[in-house]
Amino acid sequence: MSQFSKDFQTGLRDLMRWRRDVRRFRRDAVEEAVLQDCLDTFLLSPSVGLSEPWRVIRVQSPGARAAALENFTTANAQALAGYESDKARVYAGLKLSGMQDAPVQLAIYCEEATDKGAGLGAGTMPEMRRYSVVGAITHFWLAARAQGLGVGWVSILDPEQLSRDLEVPADWALVAYLCVGWPETASDTPELELAGWETRRPTLPTEVR
Repeated sequence: MSQFSKDFQTGLRDLMRWRRDVRRFRRDAVEEAVLQDCLDTFLLSPSVGLSEPWRVIRVQSPGARAAALENFTTANAQALAGYESDKARVYAGLKLSGMQDAPVQLAIYCEEATDKGAGLGAGTMPEMRRYSVVGAITHFWLAARAQGLGVGWVSILDPEQLSRDLEVPADWALVAYLCVGWPETASDTPELELAGWETRRPTLPTEVR
């Protein structure tokens, strides 16, 4: 018997459905208390060996934001050059970053060489530390959506250049660059699906061994 009610279960599924990648933000400020409440979910997140390897940088100064935006612009142009015909046309029309408008921008790193956790669970699969960071990001994202905030994950970046620009330690690996703010509109349909880039699978393919 579940300890959670049917209403809670339905609400949780609805929250997952509405957890979409947002690219179009209003420029209204996000209250610090609201943002901190979302960030506190990192502290609730499980991690391999209880290593808590996530490191969060608020990208706030004009210089740091300009460098990140330039990084994206360069990488995006390179990505566009890799497509042809209809795919290139659709790609060119996609909005793939909210970096010009999002009031909050976060660079989420994994400290690969952390001593915390004494390497438990990461000896044979060191990538588990990064997976732990991804899990924590999911907690943050759901909390943000519950507050009405939108989050966009920017992956069209040169991670090494971003790390140099932000002057992070050498053993930190970039996992995500997140744009956070109040969305212009709300939709439970992925924007890439609306734009005709790709469609969702109707069922989960599974295999039995």
